[in-house]
Amino acid sequence: MAHYPFSALVGQDDLKLALQLAAVDPAIGGVLVFGDRGTGKSTAVRALAALLPQMQAVVGCPWHCDPGPRQACSPGCPGGSPGRKTEALAVPVVDLPLGATEDRVVGALDLERALTQGERAFSPGLLARAHRGFLYIDEVNLLADHLVDLLLDVAASGENVVEREGLSVRHPARFVLIGSGNPEEGELRPQLLDRFGLSLDVKTPQELPTRIEVVKRRTAFELDPGAFTRQWAKDEAVLRERLSAARGRLREVAVPDAAVARAAELCQALGTDGLRGELTLVRAARACAGLDEASEVSDAQLRRVAPLALRHRLRRNVLDDVGSSARIDKAVSQVFG
Repeated sequence: MAHYPFSALVGQDDLKLALQLAAVDPAIGGVLVFGDRGTGKSTAVRALAALLPQMQAVVGCPWHCDPGPRQACSPGCPGGSPGRKTEALAVPVVDLPLGATEDRVVGALDLERALTQGERAFSPGLLARAHRGFLYIDEVNLLADHLVDLLLDVAASGENVVEREGLSVRHPARFVLIGSGNPEEGELRPQLLDRFGLSLDVKTPQELPTRIEVVKRRTAFELDPGAFTRQWAKDEAVLRERLSAARGRLREVAVPDAAVARAAELCQALGTDGLRGELTLVRAARACAGLDEASEVSDAQLRRVAPLALRHRLRRNVLDDVGSSARIDKAVSQVFG
């Protein structure tokens, strides 16, 4: 199945940057995208996943564990056996539907095997499929409360624990959480909002040339996906190499004390709650430096990622009619000069 090329996306620079940062360093914590429908949110997520290099996994492992240095997995993984085989898999992008049941999300007893073979076996859910990939939730602000609680637990621990129907299963579930929604249809619970590393608003482009170019490219892709993909193959290869190189050099990017002080000063000026703002800001700036092929984090990267990392962490003031983006821009100007 052909995916729309990431480099062919028109505009939406903040969305493309946020997704690339999350791909370079999954520890940032995912991306929350609020805005109008039909602005390319899900297209961008799938296009980015198609850009990432295939991941090596243990053959037969339900949660496609990394065959490298042994990580904690579950007893159902054959990775510990001698002479285990490996395979290359595409980075998964798993959709979590709003109407999904808890069993479908976390996994449950395999009824077919229980009835036909009399075995009590575990049937992995969506969280297992999303391990080492992306979990995409459209209309995340409408997600049922019990599923939100599940996601909070898994996001905090990095593993899924299932205790039901005589089963006791614990397996890794580390993924980049991508959420999108329309703020007019309801707000996101603060606990889940805080779990997203980056946040942004996506608007319908107002410039006529931009709208025309979006329609022309999408039409060309639908008429002949193969030809359109080949047309952008060179740009995709350049971007793929850039992402791969940034992931490889991430640990080598230095974070000077001055950069940490700047991040702390900015968060203090904005009055963000807790220290997650500083941590996310520094991680995002480091990933941005990796994309820029810089050896250390500088003010340029901090300024660039500050709106993405902090806009959803500001305390609300009902008497302040200035938007969060404007407050961040003002604070950045004061702190960085």
